[in-house]
Amino acid sequence: MLVTKIAEKLRRRVIKNFMDILVLTELTNNPMSGYDIISYINKRFGILVSSGTIYSLLYSMERNGLIKGVQNQRKRVYTLTEKGEQNITVITKANKEIQSFLRNMSALS
Repeated sequence: MLVTKIAEKLRRRVIKNFMDILVLTELTNNPMSGYDIISYINKRFGILVSSGTIYSLLYSMERNGLIKGVQNQRKRVYTLTEKGEQNITVITKANKEIQSFLRNMSALS
């Protein structure tokens, strides 16, 4: 029971801490609005993220040149920029290294 609670807290923390990477990864596949991103995270991970959290993240990512928002009828739709695509490529390569590290860690226990 305690292990399950700890694991769930850790899972939520990881998702929240790497929300920007989740957004970049999902925008690789298709343009999305803030609402679409909230829905995606809720369906995929079972976590309800506030609109304030997501829109703050999206504005920050847009200011940093990782994504570009375009008004599409009544909603703003976000896509990756070239800088965003370069970042996700580097992150994907790092992901493989992280997975290898975690495998090696579990082999030690």
